[in-house]
Amino acid sequence: MTALPRRIGMLGGTFDPVHIGHLRGALEVAELLELDELRLTPSARPPHRDMPSVTAEDRLAMVQSAVAGVSPLTVDDRELKRDKPSYTLDTLESMRAELAPRDQLFLLLGWDAFCGLPTWHRWEELLEHCHIVVLQRPDADSESPDAMRNLLAARAVSDPKALKGPCGQITFVWQTPLSVSATQIRQLLASGKSVRFLVPDAVLAYIDARGLYRAPNTDGSS
Repeated sequence: MTALPRRIGMLGGTFDPVHIGHLRGALEVAELLELDELRLTPSARPPHRDMPSVTAEDRLAMVQSAVAGVSPLTVDDRELKRDKPSYTLDTLESMRAELAPRDQLFLLLGWDAFCGLPTWHRWEELLEHCHIVVLQRPDADSESPDAMRNLLAARAVSDPKALKGPCGQITFVWQTPLSVSATQIRQLLASGKSVRFLVPDAVLAYIDARGLYRAPNTDGSS
């Protein structure tokens, strides 16, 4: 009997730190698309963003603690092992090479990241390796940029469950709106305030144990 194609998702980011917005969105998509695995992939040197506030080792450890025992969420550290900018295309090519030809690979992107795709390294080649799943918030500006309209007209699929083949299509998934960001969490910690319930307990314990994101004169528990 021929094995069914595997369904693998990738969610990249600095995860500086990982928080409930990342995790809830990831879990919702994993359940909706019935993914066998959704890999949270911390980036080392993101080309389109400022350098992270803490080390790659700390960010990786926080993501690992956040998803421990939460199937099908896993952690993929391949970008942290590169001594060069973290281009998503390189990661997708590497992941695709490890999969069977019929396996499906899904790249999860937030709306802002999707709208910025034309500025990405060799962005036109992304769909040669994966489907793109855009995580849409109800409060997001839904007007797509001009550079994306022809691509959407040719590749968009309205029903996420109708994505066919190993790669090549785009779909949109509505997310539960959670008003939380890594920037907000870093600012709260720097001012000595609590971030409880904004990050998993294991991540909070890690932050407290190492004094991450604290201003030099700030002390106390998160």
